[in-house]
Amino acid sequence: MKSASLQVYAVTTRCYLQGKSLYEAVKEAIAGGATFIQLREKDGPTISKAALLEEIAHIKTLCHKHDVPFVIDDDVALAMETEVDGVHVGQEDMNCQDVRKLIGPHKILGVSAQTVEQAIAAEKQGADYLGVGAVFPTNSKDDAQDVSRQMLIDICEAVSIPVIAIGGITHDNVRALKGTGIVGVAVISEIFKASDITKATQTLSQAVHKMLCDVPTALTIAGSDASGGAGIQADLKTMITNHVYGMSAITALTAQNTLGVKSVMNVTPDFLRDELDAIFTDIYPEAVKIGMVSERALIHVIKERLTYYQAKHIVLDPVMVATSGAKLISDDAMNVLQEELIPLAEVITPNIPEAEILSGMSISNAQEMEEAVQTIYERYHTAVLLKGGHAINDANDLLYDGHIVWFKGKRINNPNTHGTGCTLSSAIASHLAKGETLTSAIAKAKQYLSDALAAQLDLGHGSGPLNHDFKEMHYDK
Repeated sequence: MKSASLQVYAVTTRCYLQGKSLYEAVKEAIAGGATFIQLREKDGPTISKAALLEEIAHIKTLCHKHDVPFVIDDDVALAMETEVDGVHVGQEDMNCQDVRKLIGPHKILGVSAQTVEQAIAAEKQGADYLGVGAVFPTNSKDDAQDVSRQMLIDICEAVSIPVIAIGGITHDNVRALKGTGIVGVAVISEIFKASDITKATQTLSQAVHKMLCDVPTALTIAGSDASGGAGIQADLKTMITNHVYGMSAITALTAQNTLGVKSVMNVTPDFLRDELDAIFTDIYPEAVKIGMVSERALIHVIKERLTYYQAKHIVLDPVMVATSGAKLISDDAMNVLQEELIPLAEVITPNIPEAEILSGMSISNAQEMEEAVQTIYERYHTAVLLKGGHAINDANDLLYDGHIVWFKGKRINNPNTHGTGCTLSSAIASHLAKGETLTSAIAKAKQYLSDALAAQLDLGHGSGPLNHDFKEMHYDK
């Protein structure tokens, strides 16, 4: 069936009619943009069988007039008697395969699922679409099983039939479902509890369309690398190859290549403020990556503007010290960065020398890595992804967000590592912009970085850049 018909799936209820007939309520919902109607007779006042049949006949005529599919929830016999377009069944109802045999091959069959196994089984048994949830807390189904965002993603990836999300969905929270793979949402109270059903449906329809159609957006605040291997150039390459629209606010121009940095020219605080204002007032970024910022005045501007615009999903690569131990910014700027930017971040991505500064500890093994990230977390109240590196372990990174999570990796024998830190942090921001959890975003970003290194691009006379545009993108189906 067409995925477009499932975008705004309205499930009826008699609880909120407020003097209207169900027919009138459905008519208002269709006028507002409902693309699918399901009759649900599990709550609210009951009516006689004769009245119900008459009502269904009127709603069916209305739906067919507007080319809106109309199905009945659970009651296969009623769906067959009234010759509506199909039926939707749950896991506790009649077996999906038996339902398909009864209604025939041309009627619509929807099935509720909460696990990958249930989803795969339903598809094999003839389901045309799946309803998965509850994705948010809901009062309409007491027995609804909570379904995590990752489970929703896994189900969408496991089946070829369309998937809609169910449970507690509103026009305010629907954006959180972006990037899961769903084709639409099913709602009850968001539409039928509203005093103006048409307007409520229009508002939800616009939010769903925006969630489904908009490209995820991310912003990098960092310096420019003339050679294109690091800084905003690496960030933007990473964002576009991870299917995110990237924007940049430049903090400095650097004359550098694979052999080193020749000179640096910082932008003025006023210019950086103008850059950030231009971005946030037009194309709002759904995630922000912050790279090297070497002056305290620039740090003040970033902190003030990100706070003002309530920026979300901030990933901070606290560029303070090179892996060689050399300081990259002044002590003054380093102190301001710790005071103003780190507390804003959802996650920071220090290397070992930077983590030693932030924790005040020496780090030489995995145990000390665990102790250091906990100290940093308690001090700044932000998640910490400590990059291990082959100086301490093979390529194992450590996340602490209240719980220890190790991301195992294998060191890739490639001397060309220019821009690896920029690439990792911007890849994390990219996946956060798409709605991934922090753990999932890090796992996919780490895989992306490994694949870019494994592509073995060899440019320049020094430590060369990565191949951001390698062919295999299996980590991001």
